[in-house]
Amino acid sequence: MSIGGTLSRMRVVISGASGFVGSWLIPDLLSRGIEVVRLVRGKTAPGGGGEASWDPSSGRLDPAILDGADVIVNLSGRNIASRRWTAAVKRELWESRIASTRTLVRAIHACSTPPALMISASATGVYGARDEIPVPEDAPAGSGFLPSLVRAWEQEAAGAAAAGTRVVMLRFGMIVGRGGALARMLPAFRLGLGGPVGNGRQTWPWIAMEDVLGVIERAMADPALEGPINAVAPQEVSSREFARTLGRILGRPAILPVPAWMIRVVLGEMGSALLLDGVHVKPARLLDSGYTFRVPNLASAIRKALD
Repeated sequence: MSIGGTLSRMRVVISGASGFVGSWLIPDLLSRGIEVVRLVRGKTAPGGGGEASWDPSSGRLDPAILDGADVIVNLSGRNIASRRWTAAVKRELWESRIASTRTLVRAIHACSTPPALMISASATGVYGARDEIPVPEDAPAGSGFLPSLVRAWEQEAAGAAAAGTRVVMLRFGMIVGRGGALARMLPAFRLGLGGPVGNGRQTWPWIAMEDVLGVIERAMADPALEGPINAVAPQEVSSREFARTLGRILGRPAILPVPAWMIRVVLGEMGSALLLDGVHVKPARLLDSGYTFRVPNLASAIRKALD
């Protein structure tokens, strides 16, 4: 997986660098000779090894760190699926995204030479439960906690445009790669205990990690890409199809359904929003831009993740 040689000599500043996407993106950028600056918490001064200190909870970020950068990649935010959504967890999920994005945007406005591009992570969760018709990027947000969170997150990122910075918001579906959601599914499926969730008919938007990197590359290279982008594979799958595909690759049965009532009891609102609510999403703007998906097939994405 690579970003490609045409983007060398760039300086890219990354927040949330230690997360799932950052752990793949940074080595890929470095292998191409791209200068990477990781924003890290808990340091009182810029550190070595391409690190710089910030504290988004207090809004502290020296604009000089961003001044003249080619790209800001904003990956900050607590894992949306790590815990049941109690009131305290919701506050943490909200603050980890809003405070970090707001801090970046304020620093961008304080730069004498603002970054040319800000790529901010987002999510297909902005649409809510919409499994009837394909959802375009200009569709209104859905209702509920997750759509409200993603809408507010994107609104904060959009503020960088007033400084002359091009803003791209990548609405990721489930990212299929080594780690992440797939890693959490594997133990049950390897025991033959996996299966569809609920009725199995809900659509699960997904994207291979190879295409996460590819879409970031396209956003860096294509000045026509701007605003919200559905970063999902063109091949749609249901919960049942996902389970069957994973089971077939592992050589295990994948027929034991996880009842919807159990998801609601154990995981609450989080389980309903992430597992039971389907959304029918098409990568319209990516396809219109001429982007060719590197791994458009779910089975291939899973096999690559398990290699």
